[in-house]
Amino acid sequence: MSENITNNTKAYAIFGNPVEHSKSPQMHNSAFEHLNIDAVYKKHHLKDGKKLKNEFLNNLYSGANITVPHKEQAFKQADEVIGIANEIEAVNTYIKKDDKVIAYNTDAPGFLKAIESFGDIKKVLVLGAGGTAKAIALALQQKDIEVTVVNRSDSKLDFFKQKNIKCFTWKDFRLDYFDLVVNSTSAGLKDDELPMSKPQLENVFLNSSYAFDCVYGKETPFLALAKKEGLKTKDGEDMLLYQGLLAFELFTDAKADDSVVEAMRKGLRGE
Repeated sequence: MSENITNNTKAYAIFGNPVEHSKSPQMHNSAFEHLNIDAVYKKHHLKDGKKLKNEFLNNLYSGANITVPHKEQAFKQADEVIGIANEIEAVNTYIKKDDKVIAYNTDAPGFLKAIESFGDIKKVLVLGAGGTAKAIALALQQKDIEVTVVNRSDSKLDFFKQKNIKCFTWKDFRLDYFDLVVNSTSAGLKDDELPMSKPQLENVFLNSSYAFDCVYGKETPFLALAKKEGLKTKDGEDMLLYQGLLAFELFTDAKADDSVVEAMRKGLRGE
């Protein structure tokens, strides 16, 4: 990160509530530093999502990332939405272009890139029904991968029904075989919670090969249980890295090479 912030320094931010735990600033600032770009990326704690666009413009940010719980509000407030984000109805990246706010969703392609190491995946179970689950489910659907979404309550499942994605509440869910089980909820981020009841999850894992948790930087109870059941596991680091990399390319309007990926990963890990 540049020590001397000048009038020419471009400012970027991550909006969220909470946002203290975010490692996006160290990831993006490492890349800016690596490429000698005069820019700074900071955390912006925002309680009221309805003020997102105003805060973005008033702070003269050139770009921003948006995390929980503002992704759906960010979609509604954007002047223009590009690509798969229109289907997802949630965005995680803002770019300022000619006084307009242009919005993207890099979670979807970021997730697909993160699960490449699992090999050929045909059936996926997604736990949770928030903005991240929407991005993941639609990204998989576009790749002709069979998706099932399970959520505690019925209230958030309408979106998935409209998109012809199989969805159930915990009560209605019937056991099936899945190649991959994804936790898109925040269960385990700051507690010892599981994204669904332990007996149900144990049964799911008995019929699965891989487990992925969108939470990064720690082994959640979800991943610990999956490992115990013999599944190959992965936390959300690669998803965060790749969605960040795609956002960085949008910020800088340039293709990032392997050295940028490495700089961002080191930043993410605090190395």
